[in-house]
Parts: sequence; C-alpha cells; structure tokens
Amino acid sequence: MSATVFRWGILGLGEVAERFAEQLPLSASGRLAAVGSRDGTRAAAFAARHGSAQTRAYGSYEELIADPGIDAVYVSTVHTEHAVWSVRAAEAGKHVLCEQPLTVTFAEAMAVHEAARRADVALVEAYMYRYHPQTEEVLRRVAEGEIGDLQHIEAGYLFQAGNPAGRLFDPEVAGGAILDVGGYAASMAQAVVSATGRKPDPVTLTARASLHPSGVDQWSTASLTFADGITAHLTSAISLEDTPPLRIWGSEGVIEVSQPWTVLPGERPTFTVARAGEGRRAVVCEPAAVYAREADAVHTAAEAGFSPDAASTAIALAQLLARWRAAAGVRYPFEHDDAFIPTVGRRPLVRGDHSMTYGTIPGVDKPISRLVFGCDNQRDLGFASVVFDDFFERGGNAFDTAYEYGDRLQQKLFGQWMANRGVREEVFVIGKGAHTPYCDPQNLESQLLETLEDLQTDHLDLYFLHRDNEEIPVGEFVDVLDRYHRAGAIRAFGGSNWSRERFDAANEYARANGTQGFTALSNHFGLAEAHALPFPGSRHVTDSASKRWLEEAQIPLFAWASGARGFFSRADPADLSDPILVECYYSEQNFERLRRVRELADNLGVSPTAVALAYVLKQKFPTFALIGPRTLAETRTSTAALDIDLDDATSAWLDLREL
Repeated sequence: MSATVFRWGILGLGEVAERFAEQLPLSASGRLAAVGSRDGTRAAAFAARHGSAQTRAYGSYEELIADPGIDAVYVSTVHTEHAVWSVRAAEAGKHVLCEQPLTVTFAEAMAVHEAARRADVALVEAYMYRYHPQTEEVLRRVAEGEIGDLQHIEAGYLFQAGNPAGRLFDPEVAGGAILDVGGYAASMAQAVVSATGRKPDPVTLTARASLHPSGVDQWSTASLTFADGITAHLTSAISLEDTPPLRIWGSEGVIEVSQPWTVLPGERPTFTVARAGEGRRAVVCEPAAVYAREADAVHTAAEAGFSPDAASTAIALAQLLARWRAAAGVRYPFEHDDAFIPTVGRRPLVRGDHSMTYGTIPGVDKPISRLVFGCDNQRDLGFASVVFDDFFERGGNAFDTAYEYGDRLQQKLFGQWMANRGVREEVFVIGKGAHTPYCDPQNLESQLLETLEDLQTDHLDLYFLHRDNEEIPVGEFVDVLDRYHRAGAIRAFGGSNWSRERFDAANEYARANGTQGFTALSNHFGLAEAHALPFPGSRHVTDSASKRWLEEAQIPLFAWASGARGFFSRADPADLSDPILVECYYSEQNFERLRRVRELADNLGVSPTAVALAYVLKQKFPTFALIGPRTLAETRTSTAALDIDLDDATSAWLDLREL
C-alpha cells in the first residue's frame, strides 16, 4: 500500500506527539488525519490544536487502528505498549513510526519486525536525530575516513526529570534512563561503527547504574568494545542534568558535536572536526524539522518495501539495550520467569495461511507438527514467550523439553508459557530425563515427577529416556515407564540416543511381559554425516542398516541436530571458529553436500537450512525434525522446508547417492 500523501494517525498524545503533530505539516508526504487516546476529550482537544475540521478524534486506540482512512500510524504510548500497538497497526496494513525505544525487549523487537515483514509495511523507530542533516554529515565524514581509522566513541544523553513520581520512575511501564534516553547514545555508537562497514554488535559490554528506590536506573554508564578493538563509552540519566558532547575519535583526528540530539527546526547546528596538526574546523549544517523528516522517511521506506537490513539494525539496537540493562542490573517486574507475559499484539492463534504438516505416533491420539521446537536455548520468559508464540502461530504444536536443559529452567519457561496461554491440550509436549550420570530407574522416576511439576501438567504426550545406561537391564527402565503410562502420566515413551539393539531389546521385554514398549526414537539424524557427536553418550542414525531397520519397523524418529548445528547456514572451510562444528561436520563429502544444497536452495528461492530440513522430512520412515531457532527469522526460514517436495532422485543427489 502506498499513497502520494500519507494520512497519519497519532496513537498516544503525550509531549513528543505534540512535537510530531506540530512539524507534520512541514513534511513533504504527510498530513494529520486522526488522533487516538483513551480519553476522548483529550483526543478532541489535541485534534483541534493540530488538525483540521476533517481530523478525526478517537477515544480508543482500537478505533484509530481500524480506521480505513489511515495510511500510517505514529505510536507514542508508554514504552510497554509500543510493541502491541505497532504489531496491531502493521496487521491492519498501516505503516508504522514508533517512538523510541521500539520495544522493551529484544524478543519483542523481533516480533514487531516480523509482523511488519508479514504485512509488507514500513516500520521505522523514531530516533528523530537520525534525520537531521548534521547526523548525516557526521556519519558521511566518518565513512570517508576524514578522521582516520575509527577508535573510540563517547556519547550521552542526560536530563533531570520533572516529575519524580511519573512514568520515568515506574518499573511497571519500563521506566529508567537506559530505555528512555540511553538508546540515543547506543544507536549513535552503532551508526558510527556501521559507517565504517563493521558490525554494530558489541563484542563486550560492561555497565554500572545508580538505581532509584523503585528499581529503575536513574543514571547509568556502559563501556563497549566492537570489532577491531573499537571502544565506546555511553551515559544516560533521568536524574542528572548535563549536556555532554558527542565525540568520535579516529587515528588522525576527532569529531565533536555539541548538540547531537535535539535541534530546533530553525537552528543551524555546528560541529567541529580536528585533525592532527590542522587545528579545529567548524562545520555548519542546514536547519531541519526532524519530526517532519521522520514522517517522510516512513513514506520513503514504504515505497522501497520491507527492508531486512533496516530490521536487522533495529533488532541489534534492541539487543544492545537489553545487554546494557542486564549488565546494569535492571529487570522489570513483568520480566520475571513466573510472570504473565501477554502476546505481542494478539493471542497466539494458529494462522490460517500456515504450511505446517503433521504426523502421528502409535498410542497418542494427537497430531504432531513435523517440525518440533527444541526448548533448550530460551534465555528468559519474555524471549521464550515471543519465540513460542511465533512457532505456534505458524502451526507448530510440538515442543521438546528436557530435565537437563538449563538445570530445569527451560522446561519451567515452557510450562509457564503453556499456563499463560492456556494451550496445554493444543500442544504436543515431549519430555526427557535420566541423563548421564543420573541414568537409572530411581533418577528417572524422580526427574519425571519434577518435570511434570515444572511443566505445570499432569501428563506428557511423549517421554524419552535422554540417554541409555547399558549396565542396567532394559526391563528395569521399561517397568518404571510402563507404570507411569498406566497411570496416565505418559501417553507414550521411547529412547533418545539409544542403540538399535537396546531399543529392540526393550520392546522384546515389553512383549514378553505384557507391558507398554518403546514407541519412538530420538537420535541424531540429518543430511550432513557426523563423524563425531558433540555430547557424550550421543547416538546417530547414519548407517544403511539402521535406516533400513527404521523403514521396516516404521519407527518414528525425532531427529535432533537436524540442521547439523548450523552447518548448512554458516559452514565455511576457511572458518574454524567453531571447533565443535569443525570436528563433527567438516569433511570433503559434507562440503559437497553443502554445495548441492546451496545450488538447490538458490533455484527454489529458500535458505539452505530449509533444503536440509526437507531432506530429513523426506524419508521412508516417519520423521520429525527438531529445530532450535534463536530468532524468528530462523523459525521462518526453517518452516520453508515444509513447502519443498523432494523426489527420491533429488534426495539421493543431495546425499551423494545414486538410485
């Protein structure tokens, strides 16, 4: 959707919204069409001050979002509502300009950008200083090497808040200096580093903060190191008035900007450049209405279409701010791992346009998504909630947990997510226990009971012994699992990292003794042949005899490391930085598989990982591919595997075989 002139709606009518509305008439591409507030009287007064007779005033945010006469929405609510209303605006087909910070958490930033990508709308984070000619000129000079090789950045935004009882000191609405103004310094540091062609992700970050009695940071400092040893020192404050200049140090000089953030429309800002032996020179910039230029930037972005690069930059900033807060010891009450965390934008209903496919296993009357989400790398409940919501929306209902993951943290996070969403009966829950060195019937039983407690459920759909202990007769394991199966606490069970011989022995024991046997296997399996496995006690399915056994018995395989630890997305013979990846997968044969995967992926317009997963799903025995995405983009590229229909000849070609 595009228009010559965007009809803007303003959602949230605070002080910054006033500035945006004042300057919007100066933009080349926008006019004010509607405003929205939870107070209808306030909305009407705001519209009268800044709009025309045709400007609509709504007494709710929902009404403004639903207005078909709005092309773009400026979200200027409290921080904790940025994500939800940005997503809702995007889902309504509106382009979005969201006041900074875009979101409170890194995970929410991923969710908002994923919503914008899906809706094909522009999404811009409103750091207004970015759109001033002064900022553009400073970055140009850094990029062109006027001060030599970049070495160090000093940036800060500090002010004294007028109301010590207001939102800035309220942890329930994500108050504090880092999120309110620290993002200015952080985003500038990242922009300067990016101008040199380097990645804007800091290699190291340390921070200190002075905490207000409410728990928010009233001021904070952070020290960062970027690639090639570039350093930065950032400061932020809401209880301390100061105007530190922006300083950018290079090997041959320094740029100093006395007023980097707030420049009035009529002002001609000046910054200085000092080079060794040349003295200090002043650079005078043109005046600009930065809020109007923000509006025009949204129009330009809409014309260009969704930008993955812009999304990556914004998400990197959200991640930096999250690291800063964590290092400074700032955590809001709603971020605790037992909190109720609502969905970003909407309840996680399964989307009607998903392409997920499903299978079943004997003894369980519930469909199982062919992709299974591995719950082993979620850092906190906020992050887990976003990635689980996204997978569920895509039709994924199978989740793989284990007692060992994060010392029970991962299964607790998943259990809290299920409780928060009320979806226990809609999801297929896989639990695992009895991991080495606690692989025995006694520990199996105690871990199973604790797993049920952590997951806040009375049963598991499928339970795997996480490892095998071949010194213990299989019957002792089967007897414990069968008892809980009869009690209804386990719907089905099997072995993870079990040999074919022990798996068969367990089922022979079950048949001979009239008990429930093993239903499924979870071993390593994928297109890349592993000549070593990263975890002690691991087993994989590689030899033709094992594959033939699975085919003949039609044993369901839940394949872990189905993407080969990212081999198909990042492997490079010259990159030896991941010793486990090198040890397990680097071989001449696997790099030839990678070459063929990339060739097919290019032809299909998908990621190489999607092709590798499609191979796992295209077997002559039932397969379910476990994935461990750390971003929503990784989930999206993985689900593309479901749309790839490999024939037998192509599968054999990928695997260096001939039919």
